[in-house]
Amino acid sequence: MTVSKYALIVLSLMIMLRCIRSMLSDRYEPETWASVRFGRESVPVTHWENLIGRSRTADIRIDREGIERIHAVLKRRDNGTWMLYDVFSRGGVSVNGENVDANGAEVLPGDAIRLGNTSLHLQDMSEARRDALDQQRTSAGRKVSPALTLFELTLFELLLLLQHLCTAPRAQTMSIALGFAVLILLEWFCYYAMRLIGRSGFEVETIAFYLTSLGVSVTASAAPQDMFKQTVLILLAFVLFLLLGLWLRDLRRTEAARIAAAVCAVALLGLNLATSDTLNGAKSWLSVAGFSFQPSELVKVGYVYVGAAAMDKLYRRRNLFVFIVFSAVCVGALALIGDFGTALVFFICFLVISFLRSGSIATVFLAVSGAAMAGFLAVSIKPYIARRFATWGHVWEDVYGAGYQQTRALGAAAGGGLFGKGAGGGWLTEIVAADTDMVFAVICEEQGLIIALCMVLAVLTLSFFAVRTARRGRSSYYAIAACAAVSMLMAQMALNVFGSLDLLPFTGVTFPFVSRGGTSLLSCWMLMAFIKGADTRRGGSFVVRPSAELFPSERRLQEKNAAAARKRKGGRGT
Repeated sequence: MTVSKYALIVLSLMIMLRCIRSMLSDRYEPETWASVRFGRESVPVTHWENLIGRSRTADIRIDREGIERIHAVLKRRDNGTWMLYDVFSRGGVSVNGENVDANGAEVLPGDAIRLGNTSLHLQDMSEARRDALDQQRTSAGRKVSPALTLFELTLFELLLLLQHLCTAPRAQTMSIALGFAVLILLEWFCYYAMRLIGRSGFEVETIAFYLTSLGVSVTASAAPQDMFKQTVLILLAFVLFLLLGLWLRDLRRTEAARIAAAVCAVALLGLNLATSDTLNGAKSWLSVAGFSFQPSELVKVGYVYVGAAAMDKLYRRRNLFVFIVFSAVCVGALALIGDFGTALVFFICFLVISFLRSGSIATVFLAVSGAAMAGFLAVSIKPYIARRFATWGHVWEDVYGAGYQQTRALGAAAGGGLFGKGAGGGWLTEIVAADTDMVFAVICEEQGLIIALCMVLAVLTLSFFAVRTARRGRSSYYAIAACAAVSMLMAQMALNVFGSLDLLPFTGVTFPFVSRGGTSLLSCWMLMAFIKGADTRRGGSFVVRPSAELFPSERRLQEKNAAAARKRKGGRGT
């Protein structure tokens, strides 16, 4: 047991260091989708949505007389065609002599585009040329072998299983072994499936499986009788991760479904509010056919989906106001339900999305001011929330009352030391909600502070990766969705860790992937699909389809557009 504790720490550090090196050390290699030529200059088009203007922040910068700071938007559609939009410019935008209105105009290669007094042409490239340029980019996972990292993760899980088999009741050893076996088989199946579709980047999934393995360990310690249920939920979560990833491959379809996603999210919260019973001051759980789940966890995915997809036109502020109304409905419903921890997570995500979409500090400041007033009102109306704030920083003054859970969490975390007592060797799991709301302390006690910090580092790594990727994202949708997803994971992690240690008010928020709870696990895996989709490294994302994977209708449309462009070009030459 002693040797396995040290081996687990070494493997955790190796897994995290390898993932960090692979995800954060690669230099930026832009994808090239087309080029814009004006005069003798040619500017590569490296995004699917491009701001055109004189501004230094413009994606296609044209510093000429008559060009405004942001003059137009060039947007690529999923079928490979391009649309041009006028950003209410004074000089106007035209294509082949026809003015472009608010609905935009399709642009074919070789078309004559005029912005103010400047003429330019869009030069598309063939799939063969694009593939050739893509082959020059560094493959994801080239520096650090993902297979070796996954092998280390497998050893980590086998050692965790060995510890549990030594401490668990004999009647539960079979279900615990089955849970870990299914997890190991699932991650290797995922690895080979990604390799079959030409994806070499596996760090995002490795981190998710690493955290999930710690969650399986928590379930084996706190509720071994639920291991079979937890195993089924892991399989379901992984399937939803893949399905959402496949859905995100069609950006037009993704954006078109945002209204349906918003309606479903509001309906879930409304059903929760109308039918759930109050438990510990909140109505967070909904029971259907004998199964209980938290609608707010599923709404997290819908909220990110709607918040990013609402940016269907980069320049229309009206969409931002609609999103603000949707956010107010979601946060207001959560406040009425009494789940203020989740409401805070949603609000942090709202700040991230609103800033990314508007770029306005004033908008964020206004939202924070409104939230402060709403929070003050909530504390006044809900007495149990006021008690939590009163307990914050004073848990040792009432160790058998308001501070009961946190004082036990602090004692257990301290008792685990750096190396822990071993899986199943702790006592904190006997405290109510320890395996969900105080899971950081549970890991500290059983696995030690070092592995608990590795758990935190895993979420931080995902966050740095998403932010770094957003700056170079191929589409604003994927960039915003990834940043929104990691903001939710970061907020949950911070509230769980700091709430358990009495550094923040105790809110009862779960730790991503690790806390026991099926709905939380489902939402976390689905949020990972947004992060995976934003990966711009070659072979890193599953949202970009190679030309060989295009639907026949899309391939025919591309061929038709290419023929029309050649005919138009030939007509001008004669």
